[in-house]
Parts: sequence; structure tokens; C-alpha cells
Amino acid sequence: MIWVVIILLLALLAICVVLQMKIKHIREQEAESSQLLNDYQKRVNEMEKLLKDYRSLEQNFDNVGQGYEEALMAFDKMEEEKQKVLKVKETIEKQASEVMAAKQKLEETMLKKKDMIEKYAEGLKQKLDYTHPNAGTIALMANQILNVNDIDMEQALNSEDNVMAQDIAALAIQESGISSFQKAEFKCQMVEEAQATMVFTSSKHAVRALVCLLDNAMKFTTQGQIILLINIEGSNLEFCVEDTGTGVLSEYAEKIFEPYVKLNDFFEGNGIGLTVARSIARRLGGDIKLDTEYHGGARFVFSLPI
Repeated sequence: MIWVVIILLLALLAICVVLQMKIKHIREQEAESSQLLNDYQKRVNEMEKLLKDYRSLEQNFDNVGQGYEEALMAFDKMEEEKQKVLKVKETIEKQASEVMAAKQKLEETMLKKKDMIEKYAEGLKQKLDYTHPNAGTIALMANQILNVNDIDMEQALNSEDNVMAQDIAALAIQESGISSFQKAEFKCQMVEEAQATMVFTSSKHAVRALVCLLDNAMKFTTQGQIILLINIEGSNLEFCVEDTGTGVLSEYAEKIFEPYVKLNDFFEGNGIGLTVARSIARRLGGDIKLDTEYHGGARFVFSLPI
């Protein structure tokens, strides 16, 4: 009996050992499986992260692609606008070129007309018989035409004549008709030094500038006298026109030389005589100024380099 019990106990012990070993093996398998499952889950997680990163990259790529396409479209639009601007620029340049050509042609035409007017007016003055009582009036009208023709000219005048100072004065007196002016007495005075003085200038233009000054004196002098004084001052020949007329306030000393300026609308004239006179003087290398220290009328000084 005892042996049977012992055998049964041994059998049970063996069974327990086997079961224990199986349980251990199972646990080891479970542990291994759990590790494998953890590793698997880790890999799944990594795969999901990689998939997420891939999708993010894919989205970024799509965005980049979209941005690239938009950039290409914007570039194409800019290129299209550039071509339009270039065409407009080309059109404007062509129009500007045509305008410049037309302007040059017009200026050439205007210069030809100015030259023609000057030739006819100067020719008319040369043909006048100054013994006739209306000759001075006609000469003044011719000079006014020349002044209007010359109002916007700026280029230097060619000095072509060696002329005596007294000859310029004589021609200006003749063309202005001041010798027969009845409202005021006219005198012409010349210092001894100026009597033999010659200047190299444009005689017709110098005469016209002096005529403007004499004509201006006649307009604003209703009594008293007008004096033309020919003098030498330094290296300049001076023609001084003095009158006992209405005079000019010192603050208008420069204003009166502006074109179309008239300080008194009651007197005749178009306001360009003094403008043209100074323009001629300066284009001949000289000048015309109002002597603001002179009182009792007006005194204009026309200087020419000797």
C-alpha cells in the first residue's frame, strides 16, 4: 500500500514538475509574445509616424507644387505685362520721335518765316525816303514788326559790322522820327572821346535797340526834353536816353523788361519794345539798364562792348 502511495505521490510530483515546466514555458512564451507584441506595436507606431511624416511631406509637396504653379502663373502674367509695357514704350518713343521731328520741322519753318519777315521789314526801311513826313512812322511800324518777330529769339547775334557810334545814333534818330517829335525838345550829345569810336557789332540790331529806347521816351514824355547822350564808360560804348516823362519807380526797374508788361495802359504800345531792346543788347554782348538814381523822368543806358 505504501509503495502504491509513494508511486502515486511521485507520479503527482512528476505531473506537477511537468505542469510547472509547461507553465514556465507558457509564461516564457507569453513573455516572448508580449515582447514580440510590444516590438510589433513599436514598429506599428513607427510605421504610423513614418506614414504621418510621409503624408505631411506629401502635403508640403502639394503646397510647394501649388506655390510653384502659382509662381509660374504670376511670372507668365508679369512677362505678359512686361510685353505690354514694352509695346506702350515703343509706341510712346515712336510718337515722341514723330513729335520731335514735327517740332524741328516747325522750328525750321518758323525760322525761315522770321528770316523772310526780317528781310522784308529791313528792306522796307532801306527804301524809305526819310525826307517824307510819314517816313518815321513807317519805319517805326517796320521796327515793331521786327520786334514781334524777334520777341522769343535767344541765340547770339553775329557781329558783322565795324560801325561808328555816331552812325548808329544817326540811323536810330532817323528811323524813330524823334527829330520831328513836337511834344518835347530832342537833343543828341556826344562826348569828344566817343566821336571817333567804332564798334564791331550788328549795326541793324544795335540801331533797332536804340530805336526802341527813343520810341519809349516819346511815348512817356509829353513835355520837357529827350536827350540822347553818347558816352564811353570803361570798355563800353554807352547810348543814354534821358527824358522828362512819367519815369519808372525803382521797384519796377526789372519788371518793365518782361514781355508784354505795361505800367500804364493809357499809353500806346504792346509792352515788348524794352524786352526786345534788352534781348538784342545782351545778344550783342552788351546790356540795357534803367538808371534808378535818375530823377525827373527816366534814363536808360544801352551799352555795347568796344
